[in-house]
Amino acid sequence: MAEADAGAGSLQSAAYVQIWAEQTAQVIGQVAGAPTPCTAVAEAPAEAAPAGEQDLWALVTSSGALRGEMWLSVPRTAVLRLAQTFMGEPANAEAELTADHKDALIELLRQVAGLVTTAAKKRWGEIQLHVEMAAAAPSWPPAETFWLQIGEAGPARLLVEMGLSAALTAELRAEKAEPAAAEAAKAQAPAPPPSPPPADADAGAMDRLKDVQLAVTMRFGARRLLLREVLELGPGTVIELDRKVQEPVDLLLDGRLIARGEVVVIDGNYGLRVTDTSPLSLPPAQR
Repeated sequence: MAEADAGAGSLQSAAYVQIWAEQTAQVIGQVAGAPTPCTAVAEAPAEAAPAGEQDLWALVTSSGALRGEMWLSVPRTAVLRLAQTFMGEPANAEAELTADHKDALIELLRQVAGLVTTAAKKRWGEIQLHVEMAAAAPSWPPAETFWLQIGEAGPARLLVEMGLSAALTAELRAEKAEPAAAEAAKAQAPAPPPSPPPADADAGAMDRLKDVQLAVTMRFGARRLLLREVLELGPGTVIELDRKVQEPVDLLLDGRLIARGEVVVIDGNYGLRVTDTSPLSLPPAQR
């Protein structure tokens, strides 16, 4: 559950920050196992405190259809609480804030950013978001500032300040046709009559492409791990995959499934005996 109030910020920036609020609520709610309200506002809440030395600064760089930067200032209390929730640790406000807690918070923000790119696609098109920890507060002043209010109103509510760069706010304010509307207009426009290609054009193009080298990958299976499980990996760790030994393995080209087959050994190297090259219908997570 998330809401956004435009306040002093532009409507376009408020809509963008609202997506961040919604996806933050979704990620934290999934990790905590219970709905977590998250509200985005442009006016500083009464309990908001100036950024302190122990705040964690995260820098979000946006590329693609939206170019610019955004920073998040997360107070120590919020870093600890959110990291403990994400890592499955018991809530303890007196615990020492470690590097693992900071890394866990950055990973949480990266998961939120991944959902934001999908949710923002319909309005702004394809964007890429890169999240990294900053050593100190950014040197550039924000053009617009918002606050994420995480949790129910009261002393336990967490505040995260968000600053949008002038470049990002300019991109957000620019009038851009929504991709869906642009595609619909393109579909309604009469298509020009196709010009017949030369008789040997297709054959010649295919012949030239046949010598292009492509990298293929064999996939034996997959497994989702919690962040704490990844941090605990070491020599001797055994990870069970989601595929039986007798099941065929996948052959991938650029991440796409193109064939399946049986594992063989050729002169001491792994190989694949292809058993199926027909189109296979797989869930998106396995493609």
